Amino acid sequence: KTLGGLPDVAVNLDRLSKEGVLFTRFYANSFRTDRGLVSILSGFPAQPTMSIMKYPRKTAKLPSIAAAMKQAGYGADYYYGGDADFTNMRSYLVNSGYEKIISDVDFPVKERLSKWGVPDHLVFARLLNDLRGAKQAKPMLRVLQTSSSHEPFDVPYHRLSNKRLNAFAYTDDCVGKFVEQLKRIGRWDNSLVVLVP
Repeated sequence: KTLGGLPDVAVNLDRLSKEGVLFTRFYANSFRTDRGLVSILSGFPAQPTMSIMKYPRKTAKLPSIAAAMKQAGYGADYYYGGDADFTNMRSYLVNSGYEKIISDVDFPVKERLSKWGVPDHLVFARLLNDLRGAKQAKPMLRVLQTSSSHEPFDVPYHRLSNKRLNAFAYTDDCVGKFVEQLKRIGRWDNSLVVLVP
């Protein structure tokens, strides 16, 4: 069985699911990113009619995985190819304990190629480059938010004729190449990679 029951879309995730732990009854926790992120990173249930991310006074009081990891001695950085100020995301991330937030403005204008900013493969490349140069002084939490599996599904990748499925295949390709690079640069054995829809 393939992920999502669609053959040839998530070929890397299908392969990686055999190497790690796969939860087949884990579902997306909201219909929008601003609500899903707070649910994933703070354990706060997504709200159907409002986004808590838009209320900095409230998000400042939420628990977060970044804050917990920071207390354990980890450094926490966040990577996103889009606008980190959209829906108050930057405020939420800062309140959560992320020290460095890499977003569209941290890439050259020529790389902001889509409606949502920088394509995923360039964001993954930035994270890999930063990991190559990072000193091992303390453990780290790195969160990378993809955006290409989002309408209008315009991606610099053309393997499948269905535009939506092709966008998911593109993100899958980026994840597969990222994991292979983690193995090549010697970070794989000391890393835990968690993929969440």
